[in-house]
Amino acid sequence: MTFEQFAVTRLDAVLRFAAVLTSDRGLAEDVVQDVLVRTHRHWDRIGSLEHPEAYVRRMIVNEFTSWRRKWARIVPSADAALDVAEPDPTAGITDRRALLAEISKLPRRQRAVLALRYYEGLSDAEIAETLGCAETTVRGYVFRALKTLRVEFAPQSAATP
Repeated sequence: MTFEQFAVTRLDAVLRFAAVLTSDRGLAEDVVQDVLVRTHRHWDRIGSLEHPEAYVRRMIVNEFTSWRRKWARIVPSADAALDVAEPDPTAGITDRRALLAEISKLPRRQRAVLALRYYEGLSDAEIAETLGCAETTVRGYVFRALKTLRVEFAPQSAATP
């Protein structure tokens, strides 16, 4: 059997094997191509074997293993920790704007209570004195405001039944 005959008759089977091995059709094609280039150069020896397809399959396994070792050193994997990773400074600005937009939708008293508590750092008694209401009213405003904000910022997948 010549190399051309082998390639024509067994290419589909070899590609299917590589696709199952790699779980990626494109990678399988790359691995098979590299193996067939080497196979062509050494076909005199490989073609004389009793089962040349078994030998080619073993070459595919070896190539895939070598490919994974080589690219694991070059291509960062998803679970690799990057030492130089820094947080995106614009993410905080975007989150802050979204939060301010949601706070602006709250009723005035609830907004005032949140501002006095979290921005000015006042206690419930001081807020009640400033607004001229009871401390329990202040706690009620805070509770309702935070509940509204939690609902607005809840993940979409959790909000959808």
